[in-house]
Amino acid sequence: MSISLSIEDYELCNKLKSMRFSGMAEELEAVLADPNSELLSFRERITKIIDAEWDLRYNKKLNRFIKKATLKYPGADFDDSIYDPERMLDIRVIEELSKCEWIDHGKNLIITGKTSSGKSYLANALCISALRQFKTVKYIKASQLINELSKAEKLDNYQEVLNQYAAYDLLAVDDFGLMNLDINKCRNLFEVFDSKDPHKSILVISQIPVASWYDMFLEHTYAEACLARLLSEAYRLEMNGRNMRNIEPINKQP
Repeated sequence: MSISLSIEDYELCNKLKSMRFSGMAEELEAVLADPNSELLSFRERITKIIDAEWDLRYNKKLNRFIKKATLKYPGADFDDSIYDPERMLDIRVIEELSKCEWIDHGKNLIITGKTSSGKSYLANALCISALRQFKTVKYIKASQLINELSKAEKLDNYQEVLNQYAAYDLLAVDDFGLMNLDINKCRNLFEVFDSKDPHKSILVISQIPVASWYDMFLEHTYAEACLARLLSEAYRLEMNGRNMRNIEPINKQP
């Protein structure tokens, strides 16, 4: 049961809305309409109203960051499946990585493993952990990254595009190694990795073992340069557990 609001109450809520405090306005309406709200202390009531506004603004900002990140799985999270023994995951490492301190320190992360082991989903969950701290993130497939740089060369805005990729706190490159890396592609990858600020991070996801990466580059001078920048003091996560494809999500609605 709720009580109807007085004209004064409506005017007060409308003042908040006119000042763009819509979260506070909606919660104030709920508090005023709740006959049991007086059972709460003043501090509890004002806390609910302020928290409502904070949550609304936080979620709006987070959604903007998630949209700009172009994630493959924008709803990815660390559900109970990561504790499944058949996935053979290092839970301690994942829990530490989810704190995003490695990004604060400008460390790189390499996620490798067999096809359909959930690499991309887990990588997206890590990206969302970073986004929740309002770090800037860009998720992109390696082929798309290389094509974007090739296109930028033709449009004569190569440096501008390169600077955009270099500016992200976390650049996540998926499907690394699934294309032949000729001399131009090698150079473009090197430019991306070399242009990254030492205090920013790169996340690489690949089904190809790190030991085979050198041979992916047709130009071995670029191979040495790229791998030195990627792998030096980088964290690594291996995912060789059960196939996660076609498994129903735990939180799927009936």
